[in-house]
Amino acid sequence: MLVVKNFISLAFSLFASVVFSGVAFASETPQISQHELLTALKTPNHNIVILDVRSPEEYENGHLVNAINVSHNTVAAKLDKLSQYENNTVVVYCRSGRRAAFAEQVLTKNNFRNLRHLTGDMNGWLAGKLPVVTDKSTH
Repeated sequence: MLVVKNFISLAFSLFASVVFSGVAFASETPQISQHELLTALKTPNHNIVILDVRSPEEYENGHLVNAINVSHNTVAAKLDKLSQYENNTVVVYCRSGRRAAFAEQVLTKNNFRNLRHLTGDMNGWLAGKLPVVTDKSTH
């Protein structure tokens, strides 16, 4: 009887890991590295929109140049504003990735087909000592 229980437990664990890992991988947004983004932004008529989905306070303390701030928890409510970027390449970032993933799911469900997730998010950007903008200065 113990062997049967162990077999059933193992089978369920394998099934769950296959099902849940497939869901996670299916919803992942392609990444764009910091270097790739900086290079692409130098291209004339690049058609890139940078979407910062952190809080307004985090945004004011420092964000990528020309980033648009729409908090992750208001993306769905602000789709009317964001829909103008539906055909652009939209690069999404937050502090560490969790909120960006949430926003990316909402955008994907609403016909945004050219999304990119900024590798390393804001933490990675700052670690790379890349330029940020605040209300007072660029540094």
